[in-house]
Amino acid sequence: MPELTAWRELPLGGVVRPGDTAPPHTGGWRTGLKPVVRLESCVNCLLCWLYCPDSAVQLDGTTFVGFDYDVCKGCELCAVVCPVDAIAMVEDDGD
Repeated sequence: MPELTAWRELPLGGVVRPGDTAPPHTGGWRTGLKPVVRLESCVNCLLCWLYCPDSAVQLDGTTFVGFDYDVCKGCELCAVVCPVDAIAMVEDDGD
């Protein structure tokens, strides 16, 4: 019978490390609308960040700065939960 390898010496399996894969770009099939924000109206409540199912809301520390359109699907949740209507949904022009 062959010698068994100790479990600590086995190679890692099923592990994906940052930098080993391409970042996701799933926003290419957006619903036809995309969110835009008026930052001067934003009260930084971060409800958009909390409710976004795609993690498309970008923060600088704890401050809302915009959206990552590479992952945004246009679901409109951010605009619905914004208490000051700082987020509007507009036609997606492909940018």
